[in-house]
Amino acid sequence: MTTADTVFTGGAIFTGSGHPLDGFAVVVRAGRIDSIVPSDEAAAVIGDDTTVVDLAGALVAPGFQDAHIHPVGGGIELLQCNLTDATDAADALRRIAEYAVEHPDGWILGGGWSMDHFAGGAPTRQALDESVGDRAVLLSSRDHHSVWASSAAIRMAGIDASTPDPADGRIEREPDGSPAGTFHEGAADLFASVRPENDDELSYAGLLRAQSELLRLGITGWQDALIGTAAGLSENLGAYRRAVEERTLIAHVVGAQWWSRSEGDEQVASMIERRDQVAALGSDRFHVGTVKIMVDGVAENATAAMKAPYRDAHGHDTANRGLSFIDPVLLRDYVTTLDREGFQVHFHALGDRAVQEALDAVAAARAANGATDGRHHLAHLQVVAEEDVPRFAELGAIANLQALWACHEPQLDQLTLPFLQESAASRQYPFGDLERHGTRLAAGSDWPVSSADPVEAIHIAVNRVSPGSDDEPLGGAHQRIPLATALAAYTSGSAYVNHRDHDTGSIAPGYLANLVVLDPDPFAGPVEDIHLSEVVSTWVEGEPVYTREG
Repeated sequence: MTTADTVFTGGAIFTGSGHPLDGFAVVVRAGRIDSIVPSDEAAAVIGDDTTVVDLAGALVAPGFQDAHIHPVGGGIELLQCNLTDATDAADALRRIAEYAVEHPDGWILGGGWSMDHFAGGAPTRQALDESVGDRAVLLSSRDHHSVWASSAAIRMAGIDASTPDPADGRIEREPDGSPAGTFHEGAADLFASVRPENDDELSYAGLLRAQSELLRLGITGWQDALIGTAAGLSENLGAYRRAVEERTLIAHVVGAQWWSRSEGDEQVASMIERRDQVAALGSDRFHVGTVKIMVDGVAENATAAMKAPYRDAHGHDTANRGLSFIDPVLLRDYVTTLDREGFQVHFHALGDRAVQEALDAVAAARAANGATDGRHHLAHLQVVAEEDVPRFAELGAIANLQALWACHEPQLDQLTLPFLQESAASRQYPFGDLERHGTRLAAGSDWPVSSADPVEAIHIAVNRVSPGSDDEPLGGAHQRIPLATALAAYTSGSAYVNHRDHDTGSIAPGYLANLVVLDPDPFAGPVEDIHLSEVVSTWVEGEPVYTREG
């Protein structure tokens, strides 16, 4: 009998769905799962050259796949002025000042500031000026839906009190109409002509830095939710092409080409060309057969498209229902065209009106083209109207969950819930409703908007409260989902979205040995302790690509 290359034994096996198997071992040969055998039969395939991984009670699972992430931008932020770990406004400004001293020349770029650290979610240009003097500073918010600019940057961009708000964005203003320092959504593009472009070397370094971080978290594949140039992120297709050509891309990646909302379906031809060019590279690690469409903005700056109006600080209805970035009629036409051309559509749909518009577009595509294998998916889903929940399963649309957001936290409690109608506030991230209606689930992080750690997100999906919190479950306990469901969303569910469910996302014979070992086994203790599980090792095609020290 041929001996195994690697055998994982001594712990439970999550195969990608259902309850974990106990009393079995995973046998790996030539980079793939050879078999799952009873533990007492594993000795028969262990030879002198076999690596035996003693799980010692840990769990082995398919490698995580993140279905909505921005690795190149996240990696670059780790290399630039990174505010992700700032604890408050003073800490953010301290970090900016220190970075300015260490980098005395040129623009200060980076991001990660949190809206809830600043009054009204809008930091001022004066705060930056006091920290760094007359330096040009442009920093993306943690959610990348706003930027914070210094007076020098605003002056260089030619923005003043007479500059109108763009149709897809808003400028925070001082009493005389002058820019206050925060620019939301499309208003960030007002800096495009003066902001320094990240060069190719920085983009490539950012990709490799991000890959190292994601492998450490057990993530062996992902869908990059923005291939192109938009939202203050640098062009990233070249970085992926280089990583393929130089064989430094370890993970399996699907790229979602950015749909420019200032253009129409004339851009489909260039998307087909890019898809074909990447396919010609002959690598199974990178494909760009997906298109990302931003349907709306975000609730914390009142640009998410809602069916009911936002309220003001006094609880009164306003005239604002958020922004539909693309006319719903045109959206249906665009999605029908993309579906016909064999593209998957990845929607950013956060408000309930945006969700309805995205589902209407999927329905129109299905009516025109018949059922296809597009596997279209809607990401974020902060508010979903009750009548739209059953439509996901009916249309074969996938719910792409950013589960880490589904709990009470300052940005939600201070900048969002007080300004939503009660009907919307009670329907935050309705994961339980979606699951009960048979919706296929995938999961992602939106990193660097929030942590990329799947274990943290899974903990929230199951508990609906952050670790150690005594808050009520956001949206009610009925919106919790079981641990097996949440873990499946991050493995087999995202593999399905990525059209990689034939060889990744599950532990089954013939599948690639893309695996993660978690200790302690999150199934072994109470659900309140899920967050205590850590990645011990990550494996890609049977080779260890990360091993925890100690």
